[in-house]
Amino acid sequence: MNAPIPRVSVLPQPYLLFLGDTTEASFAKTALGLAHWAPDQCVGEMALPGATVSTGLPRITAVEAGEAGAKSLVIGVANQGGVIPASWIDALVAALDAGLHIISGLHVRLASIPALAEAAKRNNRQLIDVRTPPASIPVGTGRKRSGKRLLTVGTDCALGKKYTALALYRAFQARGVDADFRATGQTGIMIAGGGMPMDAVVSDFEAGAAEVLSPDAHAQHWDVVEGQGSIFNPSYAAVSLGLLHGSQPDVFVVCHDPTRSTILGLEGFDLPTIEEVIDMTVRLGSRTNPAIRCGGVSLNTSSMSEGEAAQLLADESARLGLPVADPVRGGAPFDALVEACLA
Repeated sequence: MNAPIPRVSVLPQPYLLFLGDTTEASFAKTALGLAHWAPDQCVGEMALPGATVSTGLPRITAVEAGEAGAKSLVIGVANQGGVIPASWIDALVAALDAGLHIISGLHVRLASIPALAEAAKRNNRQLIDVRTPPASIPVGTGRKRSGKRLLTVGTDCALGKKYTALALYRAFQARGVDADFRATGQTGIMIAGGGMPMDAVVSDFEAGAAEVLSPDAHAQHWDVVEGQGSIFNPSYAAVSLGLLHGSQPDVFVVCHDPTRSTILGLEGFDLPTIEEVIDMTVRLGSRTNPAIRCGGVSLNTSSMSEGEAAQLLADESARLGLPVADPVRGGAPFDALVEACLA
């Protein structure tokens, strides 16, 4: 008999995106990702004096956001150390007083800040830490589940697994395919409104968490699962392998940054080749799904011109014998990748 299935968290939407006083766009990737992929769930942005980053959404107050229908303020900044500076506290308290819940993907727990805990209690609002997995996650069983699954995997971290999964999910839906995006990281969870924070799950329960995230479904349903880390990354391979075994993908897409030669933050380790990732993913993934196959490759060509990117995509597709696309650029290469995944 299977263990009881814990409920995957659902977040109160729509959102007001909080940018703090950040001046670095790279620190605001959560807010920028939400504005890009879930604009219909974002009523505007709020920032402190000195902030120079913007999502392009209307800049409004917490009170105005509540009047516009917002349910939560999302801390859209992932700063160094994952902390909440003292300069943010008054604005966050004001959001609670305006009737908004607060959602955070930072390492610091919101309730550990006395002023926020007191304001949340006073207003009967929630302080939601996205990096908190549900209780009672079962150990993975390896049982084959009904339905179909796609997992994005990578040669490294931070090179497009979330964007690729979201783009494929949207493309599946546009083709009339019944599909769900299954989020596994903080920004993905906020975009989807729920998910499983895989990097906060104890290692023994990674596969079980992935099984919970993508349960049995009807035969033609697709779960498009956001990948994490890389099975070749010395720091994060554990979460990647647990996600691979637990999600039991029928299809995987390899995500790669062609401008990168070494593992991010670990200069002594060369990046694996795309072929190595395909081979190892098939070998390890076939443990729980012997029918696993590679649907194609997603390249992050954001640093290239349109012409350079088009040539690289064509060359790599010919070399690998697989569809190769940049999902953000779209076009015929991406259409070919989508069709190969669904074939």
